[in-house]
Formats: sequence, C-alpha cells, structure tokens
Amino acid sequence: MNEFAADLRIDADWIVPVRPENAVITNASLMVRAGNIAAITSRDDADRSWRADRRVNLPGHALIPGLVNLHTHAAMTLLRGYADDLPLMSWLNDHIWPAEARHANAEFVRDGTRLACLEMLHGGITCFNDMYFFPGATLEAAGEAGIRIAAGLILVDFPSAYASDTDDYLRKGLELRDAWRDQPLAHFCLAPHAPYSVGDRGLEKIATYAAQLDLPIHMHVHETADEVRLSLERYGVRPLARLKSLGLLGPGLIAVHAVHLNDQEITWLAEHGCHVAHCPASNLKLASGFSPVAKLLDTGVNVGIGSDGAASNNRLDMLAETRLAALLCKGISGNPASLPAHRALEMATLAGARALGLDNRIGSLEIGKSADLVAIDLDRPTTQPCYDPVSQLVYSAGREQVSHVWVGGNQVVADGRCQTLDETRLLSRAHAWRGRIAGSNAN
Repeated sequence: MNEFAADLRIDADWIVPVRPENAVITNASLMVRAGNIAAITSRDDADRSWRADRRVNLPGHALIPGLVNLHTHAAMTLLRGYADDLPLMSWLNDHIWPAEARHANAEFVRDGTRLACLEMLHGGITCFNDMYFFPGATLEAAGEAGIRIAAGLILVDFPSAYASDTDDYLRKGLELRDAWRDQPLAHFCLAPHAPYSVGDRGLEKIATYAAQLDLPIHMHVHETADEVRLSLERYGVRPLARLKSLGLLGPGLIAVHAVHLNDQEITWLAEHGCHVAHCPASNLKLASGFSPVAKLLDTGVNVGIGSDGAASNNRLDMLAETRLAALLCKGISGNPASLPAHRALEMATLAGARALGLDNRIGSLEIGKSADLVAIDLDRPTTQPCYDPVSQLVYSAGREQVSHVWVGGNQVVADGRCQTLDETRLLSRAHAWRGRIAGSNAN
C-alpha cells in the first residue's frame, strides 16, 4: 500500500476544525506537510496510510485553529497597569499619550512587542492585528517570535517620534509594507487611529490607498459616547456617517470597539460588508459601554474578538475574551442562545481571519490551510468531566492549559514553554522599562 508522507502527525482526542460549523472530530490525527494541513483523518487511517517524520500524541487534548487577536497595541505591554481606573479620554490625554511622547521609540516597541508575543503565544494566539508607532520594530519582534502579524500602518494627525505629519506616516508605512511584503507571516493593514485623531484629508488618502493596494482599514470607531458627541460638534455628523461620506465603509473596514451604534449604523456595517473587532474587557475596564454584538451578528456583520492593548485590559488573553464575549452577549440580549460556544470560538478564529482577508489561509482546520494550531489540555480538574469539548474551551478552559502551539507548521510552544523567545531576558527588559518609565513620571 502506498504511503503519504508528512512532516508532522498530531493525535488528539478532539479536533475542532471550526468549519464546518459545530463539527468535532474525535480520536483523530492531523497531518502537516510543508507548513500546511495535509489531512485530518482517523487514527487507523493515519497508521495505515501515512508516514510522518515526527509524531506528537496529545491524549486529553483538543486541537483548534490558532486564535486571532483582531485588535491590540502589542508594545503597550510596557504600560500595563501604568494608568488604571480612568475614562478613555483622560487615560489617553493625561497619561498614555504623554508617556508615549517620552518613551515610545523603536527600542520600546521592540521590547514591548516581544513581551506581548510571549504572552500571546502562551495563550494560543497565533495571529495578531496591531496598531502602534514604529511598526517596523513590531514586525521585527513578531518575526523573532514566529507569530503571524497584521501590522498596522498607523496614521494620526499629530507628530510623534515616529513621523512628522500625515504624508510622513503614510510614506513610512507603505515603504515598510514594500520591504516586508514577501515575508510569509507578515500581513498589513492601514491603521488610521480614530475619527477624532485623523482629519478628512488623511482619511481620504487612506480610502485611496486601501482601494489601490487592497489593504484592510483598521480603526477605532464609536468606542465612546464622547467620541460621538465630539464628531457631532466638529463635523455635524456621527463618526460612522462621516466615514461613509469619505468612502471608508466597505469589506476592508475593521471597526474596532463599535460600542455606540444605532440601528442605521448597524445596517450600514452589514450592507457594506464591514467587520467589527469586539474588545469586551477593554470596553468594560474603560467604562466605554457594551457593543450590540447580538444585533450585529443577527444583521450579518462579521464580528471577531480582540484584546486591545495590555494598558487597557490588562491581559492579552483571547480565551478569557471569548468567554467574556459569549457571556456579555447573552446577558445584554436576554437570550442565552444568542452566542453559543461554537459561534464564540468561530469569532475568536475564523471571523478574525476573515476580517483580515486571511480566511483562505488561517482560522479553521482545513486541508491546504496553514498549520496554525493550538493544543489545549482538557484533562484538568477545571475542565472535567468533559461532555462537550467546545463548551469546555469557551466557558471553562484557561490559557494555562495551552500546551502546544504551531504557526505555519513551526512549533513555537512545546509542553507550555515558548521555543522562540528568551523569557528570562524579556522579564529583565520589562523590569528595566518599569524603572525608566516610573522614574521619569516621578520627575
């Protein structure tokens, strides 16, 4: 009998492919060849028909697609806990932006992103959509970690240590994309910060580049009631109406937070094929409000999940975000079936990939897709007995149960230990940054 060759065979008690919906494959094997998924088959068929260079046996584990963090500011791990328990605009204007003005340089971004990547990989996140200054340093750190990234080419109206004006931000961002576009784990978004921090000229340029280069637009939208009020005072319309008039609504828009939406705006998002990055913990911590997730889903809007930055969360923990998203959706809608476990897991994987235009590569376990994989040990007291592995993944499992992670078939976490980053060194760097930032704040 002919044998098929694979680089890696993974045996797991449960394989959760996400697509098709509600599927769970028991006692199966997943085969990886050249970084992609070559087969998902029974153990018996794997024994008969496949020869693998390496075999990983994971009894008691569920194997799922890598989690997609649809919105974060990775470098802000170095500001974790720096300014807590404040409303958004006070948090930004009085604390975060002044600290960034003093400290945000390429070294800060590189070290902060390394620390974020370590945390995210330990929690089963294999792809993150980022927005921050010095995106080149972010890409370098992600490359070291071996994690997939959608790098945001940031735009704000004010000068920073990174760029001087609108044209400088865009020029540097597009040059960075050209330099990195052939790297297999590097993807890109245009990232105007928010309607209140980018004027019409900048947004018009964003719309033009997005259309010409087929790049998603990653932007905070309708995060707070103050944002809506300010837009009405300054422009005479709500933010989403302004974005619509400027041509930014479309299948490339990832609207982050999307908390304060009326029914017309939800309809616009659906009609234009826009996506929403739901950040439940950040919305709660900053008292921004509750995103109408049930209405968005019912209207046909694709909703993924993001952690936001560690300065406003304070965890880059997608399993926790997914559980919180499911519970909030039920409580706000009054319908316990409004966001079932399988749909919540899809939001944390395939929906995020779809928003980034990467659903043909990642987000589900299908033949031909990249082997971005996460193994979660459900044979723990907190997830036993296990009647439904997907319910356990969403409602019970914690990121400490993530045991193995692969990105593009490369193992980046083995037996709970990151294989690509030096944890001791990163902790030392974090301690040094704490001293530097706290010291300058005291002065």
